[in-house]
Amino acid sequence: MASEDPSVSGVSGRYATALFELARDEKVIDAVKADLDKFSAMLVESPELLRLVRSPVFGAEAQTKALGAVLDKAGIAGISANFLKLLAANRRLFVVADVIGAYRALVARFKGEATADVTVAETLSDKNLEALKLALKSVTGKDVTLNINVDPAIIGGLVVKLGSRMVDSSIRTKLNSIKHAMKEAG
Repeated sequence: MASEDPSVSGVSGRYATALFELARDEKVIDAVKADLDKFSAMLVESPELLRLVRSPVFGAEAQTKALGAVLDKAGIAGISANFLKLLAANRRLFVVADVIGAYRALVARFKGEATADVTVAETLSDKNLEALKLALKSVTGKDVTLNINVDPAIIGGLVVKLGSRMVDSSIRTKLNSIKHAMKEAG
């Protein structure tokens, strides 16, 4: 299964696939995803937790013990907690962000969903978000989850990455194309 999706490969892909298959067998795919999403948010919010996860200074035992306390406090238990502790015990906690991303990709594929990374110059209205989702659904035939990034540097328009495809209709790119064409002509 992991070999079918380029985003699910390597060490993180193997761990994510194992977790996904276990979660599927236990019928807790969404609960595990929710726990992993919560842990991912905790990584973003806590520089100390991120340091614990990434730093090679901490040994497996110290990581596992500290992680256990963090997970208990966050209310993450069961398969998710055991899995994260396994990563720590195996000295693979540093790939947890990649594992979470790969797990999300496996869940999306399982549910027949697609994920698009969309970069916009300013926050889109709900109406525009829905229109974009519908347009992408008509192209893919799947429900599309949007990861929206706001980057004022693109000036206007949007950049959509969906799987291996990318459409860049940003004003920045169009201006760069005009600039390049003018340099060649002049």
